[in-house]
Amino acid sequence: MGLHHGHSHAHGHDHGHSHGRGANKKALFWSLIIIFVFLIVEVVGGIITNSLALLSDAGHMLSDASSLLLSLIAMIFAAKKPSPKKTYGFYRFEILAAFINGITLVLISGVILWEAYERLINPQEVASLSMMGIAFAGLLANIAAAYVLMRGDIKNNLNMRSAYLHVLGDMLGSIGAIVAGFIMWKFEWYVADPIISIIVAILIIISAWRVTRDSVNVLMEGAPSRIDTEEVSQTLAGIPGVIHVHDLHIWTVTSGFDALSCHLKVKDGTDSYPVLNEVLRLLKDKYELTHTAVQIEDSSVEHGDLICKVGPQAGDAHDHSHDHSGHSHEHIHSHQH
Repeated sequence: MGLHHGHSHAHGHDHGHSHGRGANKKALFWSLIIIFVFLIVEVVGGIITNSLALLSDAGHMLSDASSLLLSLIAMIFAAKKPSPKKTYGFYRFEILAAFINGITLVLISGVILWEAYERLINPQEVASLSMMGIAFAGLLANIAAAYVLMRGDIKNNLNMRSAYLHVLGDMLGSIGAIVAGFIMWKFEWYVADPIISIIVAILIIISAWRVTRDSVNVLMEGAPSRIDTEEVSQTLAGIPGVIHVHDLHIWTVTSGFDALSCHLKVKDGTDSYPVLNEVLRLLKDKYELTHTAVQIEDSSVEHGDLICKVGPQAGDAHDHSHDHSGHSHEHIHSHQH
């Protein structure tokens, strides 16, 4: 049978992908401008009014600004074309940006919690009316930034989602600062300042945990949460002519770009191309997997020296050392990305 390669390209997906990235880039740029302007307002206001709630909101706005800037840089890198050294291009940079953003949020929350603890022991007087005014302006800025980001793809793009969560968390910070300001203005109960700061910090940590967990899963070559690997294996094993499926790997390159590789053992004498076509159809229709590498083998292919226990690393070629002499062996790739 020899060695065969089947390639099919779906250009529509790629066009939609680049169009979505253009919208995401624009959304990130304008939300960065909005956040940066009000970051300066809140820092100055927090110092003048002596409000930790305002300064904690400003601290979160700083992480927002750096998060949005990092996401923007990541998107520019991700648009670079693949090279012989980086065969997947720079898509992973987006996931790294999301991971760094998540870690940054946790660290900033830790600083806020420590400062809030100090103020719980020694409450400090706060210029509450001025604080409420500045916090309200910050809230409007966050609403504007969130609206701009919603015009991008926050549902499927992990990088965009991390930036959006930063802004949402910051919005909660602004609301918290307004509530704290009102309580202090009405009752002169200055402990409200650190208490609200603690609540905001905890909410920030929860959102940071989700983004960090998802990005770590991608960096660790984990299977996408939407796909059940066992179910995929059983589906492929049910195709007529297939004896069993092995060395199945499903991983995410970047948000919205999942990949699969596997070996299918078929009955001797089976025509492999109809099997391959059925595999590609099932993977695309049932699991929305279009970037796949499928190896079809019969009983003459030996795996004595094949080490496939670990999934393929993004950007690396398969390092499968087969002895091809005299073997009936088809290595069939389909790249539809």
